[in-house]
Amino acid sequence: MPTNITTELLGEHPALELIATELDLTASWMRGGDGLIGFGEWKSTSVKGKNRFVDARKWWHEQLATLKIQNTVHGSGTGPILFTSFAFDPAEESKLIIPELVIGKRGDKSWITWIGDRNQPTISILGNTKSIGKVIFEAGALSDSEWKNRVASAVNKIKNGDLEKVVLARDLIGKSTAVISKRNLITSLSKNYPSTWVFLVANLIGATPELLVRLNKSLVTSRILAGTIRKSGDEAKDLGLAASLAKSSKDLEEHEYAVRSVAQALEPFCSSTNVPESPFVLHLANVMHLATDVTGVLNDATTPIDIFTLISSLHPSAAVCGTPTQAASAVINELEEMNRGRYAGPVGWIDARGDGEIGIALRTGELSEDEKSIRIFSGCGIVAGSNPEDELAESQAKLSPMRTALEIRA
Repeated sequence: MPTNITTELLGEHPALELIATELDLTASWMRGGDGLIGFGEWKSTSVKGKNRFVDARKWWHEQLATLKIQNTVHGSGTGPILFTSFAFDPAEESKLIIPELVIGKRGDKSWITWIGDRNQPTISILGNTKSIGKVIFEAGALSDSEWKNRVASAVNKIKNGDLEKVVLARDLIGKSTAVISKRNLITSLSKNYPSTWVFLVANLIGATPELLVRLNKSLVTSRILAGTIRKSGDEAKDLGLAASLAKSSKDLEEHEYAVRSVAQALEPFCSSTNVPESPFVLHLANVMHLATDVTGVLNDATTPIDIFTLISSLHPSAAVCGTPTQAASAVINELEEMNRGRYAGPVGWIDARGDGEIGIALRTGELSEDEKSIRIFSGCGIVAGSNPEDELAESQAKLSPMRTALEIRA
């Protein structure tokens, strides 16, 4: 007997992060007030190993086969939704969740999808939630000085010709005196970083500025970020910093590697691609990045291409691993001395048509099972011109979104 799943328009257009239901908040993907937020858990699983993207697709299609879908809204992101959070390393566990209820918003249109035979569930608007608990941070796998030494080692390997670029990550541990509120974190990140994609999947939460891949019908989009400079807070000075970033040979070199890796990964699946000749400067609340949007149109392949295929080809990109991939991965395993888990892995949502939006899990924290501690991450692209002190400052800037959100709204 198939399970009913229904999608209908909502009469009002509430702010997603302020919605309340009788179900727990389990997943989200929001940007600038639009997106999807999931409550409850109808089904979930984990996958790992070299075939994890194939296994994830198989499991998703098996669940879809059990559903009787009634969708009066249609369009990307409507109907049943799979939230995914893949580990950086295939040997680690990746998480898949199908919420029991999903609220969606795009522009002036809002919709609700729920699983089961009941009538449309009731939702309400939350009042302000109070911050509770105090978060204390301590060093993760490596201290600041130890991490700088690893950066110096990576630069030496690059200068010796072992590889061209490697991305080195670091972590901090935050411990709270009370349960850390996922809803408060999402609200804070959405308010302070509206141009990022704010996500939650299986206790992995963050605000990523980098879109690994969006698939909408046959149009493919990927936003690549590589090359970073910290903002000063002075508007005139920041304009000068943006100009220096756009001319920086070190940052342009790092960016070129990342763009090239994405374009090459998409090429086999696209009849045409558009790769801009030069990047633009993306301004976020605390940093600026060199950014490039690569677009393409899927070719008419005999076997249909879905977003799982594209994720498999794109991950890991040079923006989170390095160039060449195998050499960079070996250096990461040698120098980082930590397990990235789902940090820097693909995270986002996929619908029943195989369309979706998948970001790279950056500006990220992973909550412990009891939700009283959190491990937050940042990473920097290391090339021949990198300076350990500058890279440490960049890593601290990239930790700032999660640190600030935790300190203000624990």
